Amino acid sequence: MNVEEQLTDFRNFLFVCWKHLKLPDPTPIQYEIAEWMQNGPKRGVIQGFRGVGKSWICSAYVVHQLYLDPQKNILVVSASKTRADDFSTFTLRLIHEMPILAHLQPKDKQRFSKISFDVGPATASHAPSVKSLGITSQLTGSRADLIVADDVEVPNNSATQGMRDKLSEQVKEFEAILKPDDDCKVLFLGTPQCEDSIYNKLVEREYSSQIWTAKKITPQRNEKVYKSKVSDICVTSDKKHVGDATEPTRFSDIDLAEREVSYGRSGFAMQFMLDPKLSDMDKFPLKVNDLVVMDIDGETAPEKVVWAQVPENTWDDSVPNVGFTGDRFYRPMKIVGDYIPFTGSVMSIDPSGRGKDETSWAVVKMLNGFLFVVDCGGTQGGYNEHTLKTLALKAHEHKTNAIIIESNFGDGMFSEIFKPYLEKVHPCSLEEVRHNIQKERRIIDVMEPVLNQHRLVIDPKVIKLDYESCQKYPLESQLRYQLIYQLSRITGQKGSLTHDDRLDALAMAVQYWVDQMAQDADTKRTERKEDMLNDELRKLADSYYNRKGGRSSPNWLK
Repeated sequence: MNVEEQLTDFRNFLFVCWKHLKLPDPTPIQYEIAEWMQNGPKRGVIQGFRGVGKSWICSAYVVHQLYLDPQKNILVVSASKTRADDFSTFTLRLIHEMPILAHLQPKDKQRFSKISFDVGPATASHAPSVKSLGITSQLTGSRADLIVADDVEVPNNSATQGMRDKLSEQVKEFEAILKPDDDCKVLFLGTPQCEDSIYNKLVEREYSSQIWTAKKITPQRNEKVYKSKVSDICVTSDKKHVGDATEPTRFSDIDLAEREVSYGRSGFAMQFMLDPKLSDMDKFPLKVNDLVVMDIDGETAPEKVVWAQVPENTWDDSVPNVGFTGDRFYRPMKIVGDYIPFTGSVMSIDPSGRGKDETSWAVVKMLNGFLFVVDCGGTQGGYNEHTLKTLALKAHEHKTNAIIIESNFGDGMFSEIFKPYLEKVHPCSLEEVRHNIQKERRIIDVMEPVLNQHRLVIDPKVIKLDYESCQKYPLESQLRYQLIYQLSRITGQKGSLTHDDRLDALAMAVQYWVDQMAQDADTKRTERKEDMLNDELRKLADSYYNRKGGRSSPNWLK
C-alpha cells in the first residue's frame, strides 16, 4: 500500500499532521475521536474534556476531507465569528505548510482569506471550499457537504432559557444548508454548559453522541448519568482504577487534581467530566427534594410535619416529576399532633396580558408556620369571562380569606374587572401588590428559606393537575409552563425562565404568610395543649363548685 492509500485513513493523516506540528504521537483517545469523525454517524455530537484536542483534530479532519475530495464545501460555525475564523485560519496554515497538501493551495483567481477560501483543484462554485461564520451570522444562503459546529454553546449564549431556545432554533438552519448527498455530515464539538444543553437536545433529534471524560468512570455511572454514551476507553469495572486519568501521558492524576481544586468541583465536573448536573445543582437554588408532598384535607392539617430524605419516603411515578435527574418527591417521615383547622387561606393571582403568558393562581393555607399548597395552575386568556369565573370558583372552593393580585401591569384594571365576579361567588377581601425588584431574585428570596426549612407542603393532586394542564400546549413548550419545572430551573439571572407565571403566583402567596412564618410549630402545639388543659380544668372546677351551692370558680381558674 502506497502513502496516498495509507492517508485515506484519517488516523494515519492525523499522525502525519501531529508530526508536522512537532506534537507527541496522538493518544488513544485522539485516535478514537479521529475514527469517530471519519466513520461515525451523519449527525454526530463529540463531547470531549477540555484540552483533549477535539478542535485541532477537527481542523485536521477538514483538511483531510478536502485532501480526499477537493470539490467538497465545508462550513465552520462557532459561537463567535472570531473563534470560527481561528479554526479556518489554522486549517489554511496546514494546507500551506504541509508538503503533501501543496496541491490544495488556493490559486490566484480563487477566494483566499481566513473568512473563506477555495482549494486549488476546486471548480467554480457559489460556496467556498471552507467558510467560517459565527452562529449569529447570516447562515441562510450557505451550502455545505460538511458542517462543523465547534463550541457553538458557550455561557454567553446559553445562560437563560430564552438564549437556549434561540440557539436551538439557529442550529436547525443547518438542515437547510446541508446538501442532500448521502455522505454529507454535521458534526458538533463542544462541552455542555448546563443540564438543558443544546447537545442533549440534539440527541433527542436523532443525533448520535460520544463522550470522552478526563477520568475513568464505572459502567454504572456511564449508564445512569451519561446514558451509556461514554467511550469504552473511559470506562472501567476495576474499582482500583475508577478516577484514574484517561490520558495519563498528557494529564496526570496530580494535574487533574490540581485542576479540580482550581476550577472547583462543579466547574471540573462540567469542563472535564462532561457532567453539567453538579454545576446545575449549585446554579439552581430551589430544590424539588425540599418539598413535602402529602395528601391535604381542605379543612384541617396536622400540627407538625417532619421531613426526611430517606428512600422509603419517596413517591413513585404516580406523581410526575419534571425536576432534574436524581430529584425526588418525599412524603413526610412523621406526622406530629392532631389534625386541626387551618389558620387561614390566601389566593394569589398573577394576571397576564394577551401574549403567551398565563393568568396563574395559587391557593396556600397556613397552620403553625407550615404552608400547604392546595391548588396552583394557570390558563391563557387574561381577562375573558371564563378565566374570571374560574378564579372566583377557585376562591369559593378553597374558602379563601383574602385574595392578592399583582398590579404591575394594567394599573389595577384586573382587580376592577374581577370584583363583580368575586362578589357574586365568594365575597372576601381583595388586595393588590406591586413589585419593584427583579422578579427572579424576588421569587428566590421568598421561596428558598421556606423550602430549606421544609415548611412548604404540596398536595400530589396539585402536581398531577399542573402536569396534565400543560399537555394542551405544543410539545416543545409543555415543560416550561409547569410549576415544578419553573421551580427547579429558576436562577437569579434575569430571563432565566421563558415562563414563570405559576411559580410567581406561588411566591406571592408564600410572601403573604412570611410574616407569620416565624411561629414555631412546637410552641404553637404546646400552647394549644395548655389551652385545652385549662378548658378542662375550668369545666371541672365549674362542675365542682356548682355542686357545692352554686359558688363560682376561684379567680386563678378564670
